[in-house]
Amino acid sequence: MWYNNSDIRIEETPLPRPGAGEILIKVMSCGICGSDVVEWYRLPNAPLVPGHEMGGEVMACGEGVDAFATGDRVFVAPKVPCNQCTYCERKQFPLCTEVKERLPGGFSQALVVPETLVKNGVYRLPEKVTYDQSTFIEPLACVVRAQRLTRVEKGSTVMVIGCGMSGLLHVKLAKSRLCTVIALDINPAKIEMARRSGADFCLNAVENVPEKLTDQGIRKPDVVILCVGVMAAVETAWACVEKGGAVVFFAVPSPDKRVVIPINDLWTKEVRVLTSYYCGPPDIVDAMEHLDSGRISVDEMITHRFCLEDIAEGFRLVCDGRESIKVIIRPNE
Repeated sequence: MWYNNSDIRIEETPLPRPGAGEILIKVMSCGICGSDVVEWYRLPNAPLVPGHEMGGEVMACGEGVDAFATGDRVFVAPKVPCNQCTYCERKQFPLCTEVKERLPGGFSQALVVPETLVKNGVYRLPEKVTYDQSTFIEPLACVVRAQRLTRVEKGSTVMVIGCGMSGLLHVKLAKSRLCTVIALDINPAKIEMARRSGADFCLNAVENVPEKLTDQGIRKPDVVILCVGVMAAVETAWACVEKGGAVVFFAVPSPDKRVVIPINDLWTKEVRVLTSYYCGPPDIVDAMEHLDSGRISVDEMITHRFCLEDIAEGFRLVCDGRESIKVIIRPNE
């Protein structure tokens, strides 16, 4: 039960029972997302059980559920679109507001999946995808959508600013699409991780990045993907993006920060400024295929695994950000 990043409690509750149309899931692995530790984003709903990057095993099915059976290995999406509204018709699934049910927090030994999610948000895990790997499905799906929106394609030059878990997934996906990738971070360990993930050029973000690109003969990026919300990263994005390119806010600064867009400069360069917040069902399917085929490898990104009793240490590591990439909680160990 999360009250804030410094107040995380283990609480005992009765094992829930699935009602009609519901399923009971034994949570095997659940990743701590960067958004889980953003207090301005989470505090309005506190106290809550967080956790939305999860894979588990079906323990029981409620009346009327015939699509799944006890023992099935599954991934559960945090929320689902209605597939009927104007936004869904336009494939703008993250904007759908018709379905308000969310996945109960995955940092629990077991949870009941609501009927709406059972119908449209539960996916059987491919045989080759482990429970730990399943915690990457939702974040990778978000990465898939962001790169689709910004039209990342073969031959593109892509700059990723911030080489945490999401940034590294962007590096890996762009490389799988035969792009040239420039990776930026201030942490030497994460810069090295980006290099091992396939980035062609790895630079320290504290340096004069535009100057470094020129000195090393590196082409300006067609797409700049912001995976950190610090203001200095935003300024770097404006300074580096190529004419006709795009800057995508995959992460954003806190609400008290005002982002100033150099619109006159970007106007003459015809630069697009985009945001990408979540994903849709097609992106989840794509992400699962990338993991199942091995096109995107993720095991080397897992730096820590904890049992539920030690989750506070996992949150501390993610908040600190210097020693961890992917932190996974295994509630039933």
